[in-house]
Amino acid sequence: MSDVPLIFEKSRKGKEGFVLTAPDVPQVEISQVFDEDLIRCDLDLPEVSEVDVIRHYTKLSTMNFGVDSGFYPLGSCTMKYNPKINEEIALMPEFTQLHPYAPQELCQGTLEVMYHMQNFLAEITGMDYFTLQPAAGAHGELTGMFIIKKYFEHSGQKRTKIIVPDSAHGTNPASASQAGFEVISLKSGSDGLVDPKALREAVDENVAALMLTNPNTLGLFEKNIHEIAEILHEKGALLYYDGANLNAVMGIARPADMGFDVVHLNLHKTFSTPHGGGGPGSGPVGVKAFLKDFLPKPIVAKKDDKYVLDYNIPYSIGKIHGFYGNVGVVLKAYGYIKCLGTSGLKEASEVAVLNANYLLKKIKDMFIVPEGNVCKHEFVVSCKNWKENFGVRALDVAKRLLDYGFHPPTIYFPLIVEEALMIEPTETESKDTLDAFCDALQNIYREAQENPDILKSAPFSMPVKRVDEVKAARDVKVIYKQ
Repeated sequence: MSDVPLIFEKSRKGKEGFVLTAPDVPQVEISQVFDEDLIRCDLDLPEVSEVDVIRHYTKLSTMNFGVDSGFYPLGSCTMKYNPKINEEIALMPEFTQLHPYAPQELCQGTLEVMYHMQNFLAEITGMDYFTLQPAAGAHGELTGMFIIKKYFEHSGQKRTKIIVPDSAHGTNPASASQAGFEVISLKSGSDGLVDPKALREAVDENVAALMLTNPNTLGLFEKNIHEIAEILHEKGALLYYDGANLNAVMGIARPADMGFDVVHLNLHKTFSTPHGGGGPGSGPVGVKAFLKDFLPKPIVAKKDDKYVLDYNIPYSIGKIHGFYGNVGVVLKAYGYIKCLGTSGLKEASEVAVLNANYLLKKIKDMFIVPEGNVCKHEFVVSCKNWKENFGVRALDVAKRLLDYGFHPPTIYFPLIVEEALMIEPTETESKDTLDAFCDALQNIYREAQENPDILKSAPFSMPVKRVDEVKAARDVKVIYKQ
């Protein structure tokens, strides 16, 4: 399956990468320091030289797709180029060498950045207060659900249901369920949007909130958002904003002005630090003023001329992250916001929307476009016609794109679109890149017509060829030897 040897397979008896110098202190037998059951002598480590290690992992790094090496149109994930100045900011020793238990008076610089970041996010979203603690988007969702739950418990109301549209991110129902709510799925209307009539029928005194992404996962703006908010608020329920798609409206429209009460943002999507491989991430949560007393504690506050960690949050849900969040990601986002400024953030969203619509216009004749010809920052097309006419599925198109040097878009999501390709170009891609991507899809379309077996066997140029997706998911091997 793979032409890439493991580092264990490069091991040769007696090779050394580093040799410790002779100690200049008295040696002590390890058995005198640790109990025998804590001492291992059977570590099966590879024996390789330093140059072997460097070349092995450098080669592996060049085999990975990433935003630094190519177009990464992963719909719903906003994988855009990460300015390197933000990395430099996050690596400054003034931040990286600060101990988390250091006294607050010795952390004024970091606390100042966090304080301003809370205010930046509040201004961008229209919320009143923010916590930077959540470690990622789903963690932010869970935090938001806990805040909503605590709010109703404090007011003496036992609301047990959360409404989630059928086009929502998969983590939305999971987060609501994890917080102890019953999840009610709301079927999208024929236009791919929330149907106010269906929502009105679903909302009763047991509903705590609606979790909504705007624009939604089809890349469509919820044009009835004010009516949606009104329906919920009339019944005493709240409106929760999944900020995964903020890159479409940042600097143009604010969730608070749409009627949202709680928001989470993905700093690692919208404000630099593209995510992947499990991290890093940051999912700050913002609330309107009436929910401030339920935020995780502490938040950063300013008293007189000092920045402090404020634990005076009467009905707080408690801490939801060790210490104060992923500060490194916060620093990158801070640099991103400061560099772009108000007009730059707005322009980023405008170009993201422009790029998505340009791409949609270029490729829509090859696919079925389920929901209109205009989108926001991303769009969804269906390969159903490929499947019916050529026996080729979305998975095959995605695999073949690898041979053309492109990371595939998101496939089979949202679930309401059969054979879905979900494409998000972001604002960082040039017209040349978008045109090259369109050319690749046009070539693949021609191949599907003339020789569909090429797509069904792809990829051919990758170190790892076509795998059995089901077996790979069920029979995971994460260690060298069983």
